Amino acid sequence: MLADHLYNDLHVQWVEASVPERVSYFKALPLADAQEFFQELSTRNQCEVITNLSHREQMVWLRILDPDDAADLLQEVSEEERERLLSLLDVATRNEVQALLKYREDVAGGLMSPRFARVRPEMTVSEALSYVRKQASGATETVYAVYVLDFHQHLLGVISLRTLFGAEPQQLIRDIMRSNVVAASDNDDQEMLSRLFAEHDLIAIPIVDAENRMKGIVTIDDIVDVVEEEATEDIQKIGGSEALGAPYMQISFARMIQKRAGWLTVLFLGEMLTANAMGHFEGEIAKAVVLALFVPLIISSGGNAGSQASTIIIRAMALQEVRLTDWWRVMRRELAIGIVLGGILGTIGLARILIWEHFFHTYGPHYQLIALTVALSLVGIVLWGTVAGSLLPFILRRVGFDPASASTPFVATLVDVTGLVIYFNVASIILRGTLL
Repeated sequence: MLADHLYNDLHVQWVEASVPERVSYFKALPLADAQEFFQELSTRNQCEVITNLSHREQMVWLRILDPDDAADLLQEVSEEERERLLSLLDVATRNEVQALLKYREDVAGGLMSPRFARVRPEMTVSEALSYVRKQASGATETVYAVYVLDFHQHLLGVISLRTLFGAEPQQLIRDIMRSNVVAASDNDDQEMLSRLFAEHDLIAIPIVDAENRMKGIVTIDDIVDVVEEEATEDIQKIGGSEALGAPYMQISFARMIQKRAGWLTVLFLGEMLTANAMGHFEGEIAKAVVLALFVPLIISSGGNAGSQASTIIIRAMALQEVRLTDWWRVMRRELAIGIVLGGILGTIGLARILIWEHFFHTYGPHYQLIALTVALSLVGIVLWGTVAGSLLPFILRRVGFDPASASTPFVATLVDVTGLVIYFNVASIILRGTLL
């Protein structure tokens, strides 16, 4: 076993090291420690090591991996390099890996391991135990449960190891198996798969094809990686960037610019509409300069409310707490929430102007109308921001886009522009005949 202090030191060095240095550290490890460390590395880091080793070393380390892990690694390399590395595997493993590579990496078939414990329904418990022992010492990745298959590999049931060990030796497997098995299709999306794990509190899920033939299992450790990956992508998108698809320190400078410049440019062009809106109300601003003082306050409140609402709804969608058909219920709820939140901020804004005028005499003789303008504008803009932020994820999902694309900067930009229109229109109505 790799000592904890050595593992921690190596992990710190690994993060900060260049690729040649990482390979050098890896080669310096004793064989047993190197095997443990290699299997704990991420797929991307395993790929870095493998592609910088000699031909013979590549064969040794590639064959250590389980078929699903080897398939993940091969997804990281070019087509030409993939064929060369495949040729280093033994025939049986190569066939398993090639079968996995036919699936997209973000579906259940691309995540599953084809090695699992299986028995026949006509076996006795004694025969099944003997058979499972042979599988556990051979090509089975892990044994969480034993799956009951017929001659054509159709999934008939499942038996926990506890049930199998506690049964009478002469009992038949078909008499003690559980037939209501939670299974997933090999083409199910990885997000759907992660929800199955959460809903049923499972350690492993059998994966079947359209004819209910069992193809493999996905284990909880695989799905933890998926959940982390999906959460990372959503957070990056919500922040107003494309998903990076790799650790921060491993992305080239040019690639980082490419990932972030697109959305930033779109948001900048959107914010330019704010200048257009300000220009449209130039006359009102010239007559009542005091209105310009509250522009940052007004538009930031609407943007914050919209960003808050969109983040909550995006997360609720990801957890299947709300669906497309719930859009009207959500809108009614957010309308009420927007009015209350707008009322709270409007009251604070009103009080701030009245108190400030009392002590500093800043806003002139019409300060009460200005205070009313700011208060009502805040109610309208926060209401609009809340409704827009909550509905935008539904619209994106409806047209086939990822709701996380309704990033908080995008919602804020949208509400900034429309918020100015609301603000100056409210001002025109309330201040007409006085300041305007």
